[in-house]
Amino acid sequence: MANLKQIRKHIASVQNTGKITKAMKMVAVSKLRKSQTAVVATRPYVNALVNTIEHIILKSDETQHPLLRRPESMKKVALIVVSGDKGLCGAYNHNIVKSARKFVEERRGELETIKLYFVGRKAYEATRHIEGIDRTLVADGWERPVSEVALELAKSLCESFEQGEIDEVFILYTVFKSAIQQSVVLDAVLPMQSILTNVDADGNACLGTEEQKTIEETPFIYEPSQTEILDALLPRAVMVHIQRSLLEGCASENGARMTAMDNASKNAVEMINRLTLQFNRARQSAITTELIEVVSGAEAL
Repeated sequence: MANLKQIRKHIASVQNTGKITKAMKMVAVSKLRKSQTAVVATRPYVNALVNTIEHIILKSDETQHPLLRRPESMKKVALIVVSGDKGLCGAYNHNIVKSARKFVEERRGELETIKLYFVGRKAYEATRHIEGIDRTLVADGWERPVSEVALELAKSLCESFEQGEIDEVFILYTVFKSAIQQSVVLDAVLPMQSILTNVDADGNACLGTEEQKTIEETPFIYEPSQTEILDALLPRAVMVHIQRSLLEGCASENGARMTAMDNASKNAVEMINRLTLQFNRARQSAITTELIEVVSGAEAL
């Protein structure tokens, strides 16, 4: 059995660790509230933007926008991987890395090139041993505003897609459902049919009969032209889709960290209770041993 001094030092060490995990939990709670508010506020804007684009496509005669066309060959793929810069958030980063590895392994044989763009160092460092892929880490991904990072990625990927350097773009992130539940999701970003749920592979709107009739009967006045509006809205829709995914990932990371630190704090309390019981037993044993020695010495006299 460990001596009293060792047990006392162990208890003090666990108490200090418990203070750290409790503080980290409070920080994660504060960040989670902000990121959750941002996610909820973004969703109505995304829905309204998508609906607006779909209505314009239905009323427009020119639907063959470069971002709407589906390439003939789907051999060059880009994947945006959203992870964290730090650990201590449970299985959050591990699940993202596992899904990214699965994506690469499943599609490696059918693709010519695979480009991975990482927002967050953890997934970037964990996938450094994967061969045959082009890896790019977005500089200061979580230190800059999310809108700035999303705009940078959207601009670069849209240009590459229009020039034929990339045939498909996906984003791998974690959807925030609650502080204890997050799920990894793989979403398609380009071509735009993946975002516009009511547009088919040819870039034509495929709404329901009643909704299509309502839109056709509603007079629209476009200023500037429909083509110019689509030129402005389609890249923005890509940017907003990436931005929403980043916000979901941020909220999921904070939720996972809050849960992990809460569990760590509870485990610290349980360990302190066990160590305290062990300490009391060791002290009682030491006192009993001393009493037996005293009694034995007295009897010997």
